Amino acid sequence: MGEAIGGSLPLAVGIALSPLPIIAVVLMLTSRQAKVNGPAFLVGWLLGLGIVGALVLSLAGSGGASDGGAPATWVSWVKIVLGVLLLLVALRQFRGRPHGDEEAQMPEWMASIDKTSPLAALGLAAVLAGANPKNLLLAVGGGAAIAQTGITGAQQATAYLVFALIGTLGVGAPVVLYFALGRRSERMLASLKDWMGAHNAVIMSVLCLVIGAKLIGDAIGALSG
Repeated sequence: MGEAIGGSLPLAVGIALSPLPIIAVVLMLTSRQAKVNGPAFLVGWLLGLGIVGALVLSLAGSGGASDGGAPATWVSWVKIVLGVLLLLVALRQFRGRPHGDEEAQMPEWMASIDKTSPLAALGLAAVLAGANPKNLLLAVGGGAAIAQTGITGAQQATAYLVFALIGTLGVGAPVVLYFALGRRSERMLASLKDWMGAHNAVIMSVLCLVIGAKLIGDAIGALSG
């Protein structure tokens, strides 16, 4: 199981460092229902990752993701496709980065996020975790990395749980700070939000570039081995 966790770890870190969801949860922590919205967002985030993981592990298991303890050929090709898509995301993010004194543009839905209800916070988090293109690619890649090791179904589920928990650290940290420090966390969270917003495109492009290259490299190594 250690191999499964280790192979999926970089992809989980990529999910954890997603700037927009971190900005979203920080904004929710400024709302009147912050004490409910924060935990609801975390539950929705884990739910979104869990749904993707369940689907990937189920499909990979029925498709024979492991061949005698080694990754099946089709898994390596899937990883190549995922890697190429991540490289395209990296290129798009880098080309769309602010230039000079330009301010980073945030999605329109963030303008009213401080008025979000707990149920909406849960749903938004599930979408950002499981349906956002970048996170979806990383979650699928993480599930494939776990399934290809050939460990038992229970061990795969445990490994993916670890993957999901690590992928939740980014959005979980502001919530922990909020409950631990109360009002004292406001300045710290505001600084985090501003920094993430200003460097969103660069962070995303670097993450997608590194992880995409890793997926392609691992797949080529497996195919040529």
